[in-house]
Amino acid sequence: MSFTLRAALLAGLALGAMPAHAADPAFTPAQRADIISIVRDALKSDPSILRDAVKALQADDDAKEAAATQAALTTHHDQIFANKADAIAGNANGDVTVVEFYDPRCPYCRRMLPGIDTMLQKDKGVRLVFKEIPVLGPASTLEARAIVAAQKQGGYAKMQTALMTNPAQPTTDMISDTAKSIGLNATKLAADMKSDETTKRIGANLDLAHALNITGTPTFIVGEQVIPGMVDVSQLQSAIGDARKHAAN
Repeated sequence: MSFTLRAALLAGLALGAMPAHAADPAFTPAQRADIISIVRDALKSDPSILRDAVKALQADDDAKEAAATQAALTTHHDQIFANKADAIAGNANGDVTVVEFYDPRCPYCRRMLPGIDTMLQKDKGVRLVFKEIPVLGPASTLEARAIVAAQKQGGYAKMQTALMTNPAQPTTDMISDTAKSIGLNATKLAADMKSDETTKRIGANLDLAHALNITGTPTFIVGEQVIPGMVDVSQLQSAIGDARKHAAN
């Protein structure tokens, strides 16, 4: 593209992005009309100009988003990886920490459960941290509260598995029956579900997810990598390998 045409395009795009009364006074109305005409003709003859511009804008947005995410990982590092309130699976002293933000009613989170369990059995060096973020409505919140409350009785994993493998909509009676079936005190569980501590725990997780620009579940954090959505366990294993290499350097 010639310098003149490029300049005209940039000027035309700038002019098109602002109201007529706010246009650069350096352009006369006739010049403004000529620039817009050049831009229109150029886009008609070569639509790839606009496509390339959109790609460039998207790449710039992606780069800014990635930088913001990395900054947020640094700012909230301890809250992400070292919150003593969080439930942990795998090796509590593992050399690599995987953090999972999940909604107990999320079908993708549920479908990943068996694969993650298998991964933990095979790789004894992984520390898996759970962050409950109920984003799918009241049923999600009810199950998240039950899972968090069960931790008080050492039953986090049992309650998590029981609820996330049950397709039925949860009710307080169903959760009470579930608690009894896995050996928990249902009365204590009900009280802990309503506690301020449980409310603050879930609220803090949701705030953290917002700060990290996490918009869906599941989302995994492995080292400096943020992995959104349902992924093959092999992708998590690859990220774990990358984290180990980074730690070794």
